[in-house]
Amino acid sequence: MKLILAPMEGVVDFQMRQFLTDLGGFDLCVTEFIRIVDQLLPPRVFFRYCPELSQHGKTRSGTPVRIQLLGQEPHWLAQNAVRAIELGSHGIDLNFGCPAKAVNKSRGGAVLLKDPEIIYAIVKAVRDAVDPAHEVTAKVRLGFDDDSLSQEIFDAVASANASSIAIHARTKKDGYRPPAYWEKILPLKAQKSLPVVANGEVWSVDDYQRCKLRSGCTDVMLGRGALAQPDLAKEIAMSNINQPYKPLEWKDLLLQILESGMHSCGDKNSQYFASRTKQWLAYLKLNYPEAVTLFEEIKRLHENAAVLEIVKGHANIG
Repeated sequence: MKLILAPMEGVVDFQMRQFLTDLGGFDLCVTEFIRIVDQLLPPRVFFRYCPELSQHGKTRSGTPVRIQLLGQEPHWLAQNAVRAIELGSHGIDLNFGCPAKAVNKSRGGAVLLKDPEIIYAIVKAVRDAVDPAHEVTAKVRLGFDDDSLSQEIFDAVASANASSIAIHARTKKDGYRPPAYWEKILPLKAQKSLPVVANGEVWSVDDYQRCKLRSGCTDVMLGRGALAQPDLAKEIAMSNINQPYKPLEWKDLLLQILESGMHSCGDKNSQYFASRTKQWLAYLKLNYPEAVTLFEEIKRLHENAAVLEIVKGHANIG
């Protein structure tokens, strides 16, 4: 029963992965996608997206991190996959689910769901290039405009000998609008032995249990739900072993944020913590009403130091 932290571009970066895995519960993280076009990227690019490579490919708490690649050229994706493995990535994930218009216009992400043959070619090229000791996985949606090709998409990934597939149980057209159609995953996996990870609309332990039941999956990927409740993975993990767990209260969460060191990257970006905190509060307010008040106090601030002082005040730290 693995719990995997979803790749979310512009949201789940190194600092966020470090913070969320410090709280516990996750078995694996997947990075934001690295765009591959027509060249072998230099190591510095991989280290920029995945600083954990300097830590044997693991977060501070020891959670393995897998680099995700996005592109349409099988050869170059394969070459970059080999490099990522050589640098220390714990496997390779291939992105066929990103709904962003800019990405889709350049023939990347979810637009490839229209052509399962290309998906097969990409997965096979990467799988053939990467040492069998390392996993090659794919993240997909049910389809682009509709789910009429969902079985072909699944079969393409399975036939290319991927290690597993994560299915975001919505189409590209659905975007992130609820619901997630977990029940549509179950028939896809009926004829194949490929391990499947269910993804989409898991915001609570109850959602997690319903997702597993309807999808038939034991492995689940958490995305926005983990941002709204940062210790959701820990709560789920404890429920899986029938142990009681009390979710973090607001002040305890703020203390965890401060202790994580997320605010200490000011030497590189004096506005990182400020902008990231404002972005994050949009999710946190779903579980913590106090997040609304904090946002109102910091929404016009741009410097890390100014936001940090206000967060400390909310946490009762002088």
